[in-house]
Amino acid sequence: MLMTGSQIVLEVLAEEKVDTVFGYPGGTILNVYDALYDNQLGIRHFITAHEQGAAHAADGYARATGKTGVVFATSGPGSTNLVTGIATAYMDSIPMVAITANVPNAQIGSDSFQEVYITGITMPITKHNFVVRRVEELADTIRQAFSIANSGRPGPVLVDIPKDVTAAACEFLPAPAPAAPERPAEIDPAVIAEVAALINAAERPVIHFGGGVIGSGASPLVYELAHRASIPACHTIMGTGVLSYNDPLNMGMVGMHGNISAGLAINGADLLLVIGARFSDRVATKPSDFARRARIVQIDIDRSEINKNIHIDYSIVGDVGRVLEAVLPLIERKEHPAWQAQIDAWRADDVVPPASALDGKLHPYDIIHAVAELAGEDAIIVTDVGQHQMWTAQYCGRTQPRSFLTSGGLGTMGFGYGAAVGAQVAFPKRRVIHITGDGCFHMNLNELCTSVSYHLPVITVVLNNGVLGMVRQWQTLFYDHRYSSTSLHRKTDFAKVAEAFGAKGFHADTAEEFREKFSKALGSGAPCVIECRIDEDEMVMPMIPGGSTVKEAYRSAPVVSEL
Repeated sequence: MLMTGSQIVLEVLAEEKVDTVFGYPGGTILNVYDALYDNQLGIRHFITAHEQGAAHAADGYARATGKTGVVFATSGPGSTNLVTGIATAYMDSIPMVAITANVPNAQIGSDSFQEVYITGITMPITKHNFVVRRVEELADTIRQAFSIANSGRPGPVLVDIPKDVTAAACEFLPAPAPAAPERPAEIDPAVIAEVAALINAAERPVIHFGGGVIGSGASPLVYELAHRASIPACHTIMGTGVLSYNDPLNMGMVGMHGNISAGLAINGADLLLVIGARFSDRVATKPSDFARRARIVQIDIDRSEINKNIHIDYSIVGDVGRVLEAVLPLIERKEHPAWQAQIDAWRADDVVPPASALDGKLHPYDIIHAVAELAGEDAIIVTDVGQHQMWTAQYCGRTQPRSFLTSGGLGTMGFGYGAAVGAQVAFPKRRVIHITGDGCFHMNLNELCTSVSYHLPVITVVLNNGVLGMVRQWQTLFYDHRYSSTSLHRKTDFAKVAEAFGAKGFHADTAEEFREKFSKALGSGAPCVIECRIDEDEMVMPMIPGGSTVKEAYRSAPVVSEL
């Protein structure tokens, strides 16, 4: 059948079972949008307030569903506005296909209006990217983009299409019947047996898992391994929800703002089994001292992660689900009573905030505990980046994977609202709670109009301390209270801003008032913003200073005389 390039784009998206696209139209991509106007393929398009919001929405959609997120943008500033969103997805291994349009082939290289070399710009932050010069190559290129985005370690792929290619026509041939899936590389059974023997022989084992477990869909296998051999487990921020927060073997998050007990367990372990995690500097805060008593086994789909940051004793490169399926039959049922008793003693000394303080102030843990309780286990919690992100990771009480969405690797302020839109579009019947700070919300509150326009009942909780909280915390602890450019002196009334956008706005100044306003927001069925004033000197504790070990962690905010 003869089709234009624009029609081919939509046909291939339908082949790939894409039903949702986020984006923003413009001159060079108008042919695609014109084809979208009368498409009969069931593809929904959501226009955001800004292309960066569209990229984060595609990312949030992918994180929440496990599907590939898709974003459209026009040339020049449209495509460059995607860059931060693409980099965010790249750092966290999120499958995404970005389709950008460019100036016609004849104008490329002439500095024409809104021309930019987007494939060169995004080369370091994509798994791969393409420029399609001929319409005959378009269908197979987009198919290849989806294949790359989802194969191996997932990630973003960009396809740039000159405008004349979207207008040109050629014979479109539907994708051939899928061939038999390529047989995965065999996992050496001798290595599997050796790793299983190490697990069976260990007296002080610890499992450390990350986002790769969620990407693989291997959460039930991690649960089975931990419980079969009674192995305590801890996780990166990206692994939140793999094990329920109340699982007795779950020691919680580890690292700079993780539980002290988890860090001590890793340091005291004789075997550390690392599954789908990459030893970032926020976890291995001092690499030379990390798990130095343990034999370390790393399971990861990306060979480049092996021995990158930490020396590994044993490694298995492959999909963590397939590896665990091979290992589990060889694992003996075992208890480690002495080791568990030691861990329980460490956990008894962890930093645990009170259920509610008696000082009359509204504290972050009051807010997060209330969100977790009132929104329920099925809620999807999305954060921006900073202190509120760490407080949420510590207290959000997630019991299932893909229910806590955050920018872990790039640490993108402004990620949260777009990602919340993507999650709410994916799951219209689930509650999506966006937790943010006043600094971050100023970066993405323009996307309130997206929720209002599409009747998406995203609830935003703003922890407003009037400062850039995490930066100020570092300035307090390590820069002698020299608060350079972190006190914002802004007069924004976020509740009034919400009302101006057509959403509902609330203020809360006490824990009781927050619970009341949050309950109202849950029952409203509308986009809501709840502004919560918290103290500018609230700190995220515990905290391991960069380059230090868990033994040097702050357990509470030091008083001035200690600085």
